[in-house]
Amino acid sequence: HKPGTIRAGGQSRPSPPEMKRRWAWLFQKISRSHLGEAASGVLLIYSQSILHILEASSGTLYHILMDLQVHQGGELWGDIKIMVMSHNIPTRLFSQWNATKLEVPVTLEDVTQSQTTEEVITECLTLILKMGVYLATLKVRMGNKDLGECLHTTVPELLIPAETIQYLCRSQECLSPAEFLKMYKKPLHLFLRPQHHSVKIQWVDGEKGASK
Repeated sequence: HKPGTIRAGGQSRPSPPEMKRRWAWLFQKISRSHLGEAASGVLLIYSQSILHILEASSGTLYHILMDLQVHQGGELWGDIKIMVMSHNIPTRLFSQWNATKLEVPVTLEDVTQSQTTEEVITECLTLILKMGVYLATLKVRMGNKDLGECLHTTVPELLIPAETIQYLCRSQECLSPAEFLKMYKKPLHLFLRPQHHSVKIQWVDGEKGASK
């Protein structure tokens, strides 16, 4: 399978160590029952929300969404929304999976008030791509530093504001795992009906100057 990616946000409930253990357990569980490429990406843990960027085969992502659907709205993850899901990506952005806690200050200006959801998502994807490129070069320079420390002290401009993640979690345009799976399983039917066109012709009588 070609790798696909999923970016999801949600209201965080468990502690960061619990989240890391939970996701590591889920990846192992899926790998035992499903033959597919291992997941890569990064789990960014904010104080009130999370942003999870995942890369894996379509089958692996499907199993992950099935698990998220079960825990949607519960104490484990809270509200979950899918920012975007991409298919047939030629190369991965992340070489492995990692998770880190972030200390991101609250911004005074909420730019989401003046933007459409599509514009907000586009900006988020741009930041994610830039962060992935940065992390690819960071591995050899990190040493013993924590990933989160490297991100919010070195490149804070690449981190998506927490307010933006919460905005996307409230957005009706972003699908929950259950809504996405319902659409994914629904067959596509095309109904082609014959079209009857009527043409209205209007002309002017040269002698009477009347329209008929």
